[in-house]
Amino acid sequence: MVSFTPTEDQQLLIDTINRYSSKDIRKIAHDADEASEPALDVIKTGWQIGLVPSAIPGELGGFGEMSAMTGVLAAEELAFGDLSVAMHVLTPALFAYPVVLFGTAEQREQWLPLFLEEQFAPATAALLEPGVFFDPRDLKTTVTADGSKVRLNGTKAYVPLAADAKVMLVYARNTETGQIDGYIVEKDTAGVQVEKREKLMGLRALPTYRVNLTDVTVDASARLGGGVGCDYNMLLNRSNVALAALAVGVGRAGFEYARDYAKERVQFGKPIAQNQAIAFMLAEMAIEVDSVRLLAWEAADKLDRGEDATREAYLARQYANEMSMKVTDNGVQILGGYGFIREYPSERWLRNGRGFPTFDGLAIV
Repeated sequence: MVSFTPTEDQQLLIDTINRYSSKDIRKIAHDADEASEPALDVIKTGWQIGLVPSAIPGELGGFGEMSAMTGVLAAEELAFGDLSVAMHVLTPALFAYPVVLFGTAEQREQWLPLFLEEQFAPATAALLEPGVFFDPRDLKTTVTADGSKVRLNGTKAYVPLAADAKVMLVYARNTETGQIDGYIVEKDTAGVQVEKREKLMGLRALPTYRVNLTDVTVDASARLGGGVGCDYNMLLNRSNVALAALAVGVGRAGFEYARDYAKERVQFGKPIAQNQAIAFMLAEMAIEVDSVRLLAWEAADKLDRGEDATREAYLARQYANEMSMKVTDNGVQILGGYGFIREYPSERWLRNGRGFPTFDGLAIV
C-alpha cells in the first residue's frame, strides 16, 4: 500500500527543492531557454543539494540510500521549476545509479567518488538512437567480443552533456546473445565522436549531442556488472518512472499557472475561471496531473520493495506522455493569445511537454 505521507526527510527534501525551483530556477528559465544555454551557477546550486550523493549508500562512500520514491518526489519538484535544469542536474545519475545498482566492486571504487565531489560530476549515459521506430529493447548499437576486449559500433542521439562528460555509459546489444548491457566508455577512447550540439524544439537549455561509435574498443571488464551484467529491464523501469515524475512537474507547472491566470483574467465582468468551459478544462488538467503522480508513486513503491515494476512503470510513462502534451496544451489555450507569446512560460512548457514520448533514457531514479 502506497503511503501518501512523505517521511520527515523526504518532506525536508521536497521543501528544499521547491524553494530552489521557485526562487532560483524560475528566475533564469526563460532567459536560459531563449539563449539555449544552461545557467551554470543555478546548476551548481542544484548539484549542491546533494541528490545524487544522497542516493549512494554509506558503504559506497555516499551519505544515504537508493530510493525510487525519494527520486520521483525530487524529480517532480525540479521539473516544476524547469525541465532543462532538472535534467541537467540529474544527468550524472544516468551513470551513477546503474553503477550503484549493478557495478562491480572495481567499477564502484573507480567511478563513484566522482559523484561525491562538490563540483558537478561530468558523466552521462547514451541509450536513445536516431530513427522514427526506436525501441529501447531492440537497440541497433552493437557490442562484439574480441578476445579480452569488446568493440562498440552505432550512433546515439539526445546524449545530454556528452561534450563535457568525462565518461559515459553506453547501452548496446550483444551480436551473439542479443542481450543488452551497459558499457563504461571514457571520453578520450578512440572511435568516440561527439557531433555538434543538437537543436531541439524543447529542452533548449540542456545541451544534447549525437554520438558516433566506430569500432570503439574497451576491455570486457568495462561491461556494467562485469561477467554478471546488469538487469537492463529494471533500469528501463527506473527511467520510465523518472520521466513520469518529471512530466508531473511540467504538467503541474502548466496547470497552476493557467489556474492562477484564469482567476485573475476578467472578461465581461467576471474571471474567466468562472466560465464553465474553462473550469472544466482546469479540473481535467488537475485530474490528469494527479493521476500520473499516483501511477509514478505506485511504480516507485514497487521498485523500492524489490518487486517487478515493469507494468506499473510502463503505464506511468505512457500516461505521462499523453498528460504532458494535453495539460500543457490546455494551459496555452486558457491563456489565449498570451499563451503563444514567448514571454509567457506556457509555450515553453508545451514545447518541453511535447518531447516526453521521445525522452527514453534521459532520466533515472
